[in-house]
Amino acid sequence: MDICFADRKLEKECNDARLLLRRHGERRAKLLKGRLAVLAAATCLADIGPPYRGPMRCHELTGDRAGQLSIDLDHPYRLIFSPNHDPIPERDAGGLDWSRVNAIRILEIADTHE
Repeated sequence: MDICFADRKLEKECNDARLLLRRHGERRAKLLKGRLAVLAAATCLADIGPPYRGPMRCHELTGDRAGQLSIDLDHPYRLIFSPNHDPIPERDAGGLDWSRVNAIRILEIADTHE
């Protein structure tokens, strides 16, 4: 999977182990590094998405976050990203075609329940 970041600050944070540890603590930093490794190793989003409901719990968001996806970190924090395609790959019946998403943009690490 091709991964890019919303901005250079987030990219540096996610790729610098010491900075990640300082900003997020040991548990979240470890989870985040693991999630990014799984994403990087995936051929497409379908490799880690539904019906997979394991510890990553990758899923589409709704409401004001429609078009974004979320992967669990430590509760309540999530890794938020979006497909990095123009146009966004959709199924004939509508909705995101996870099998054609092979590039993503990491948007933020956030508590989406605030």
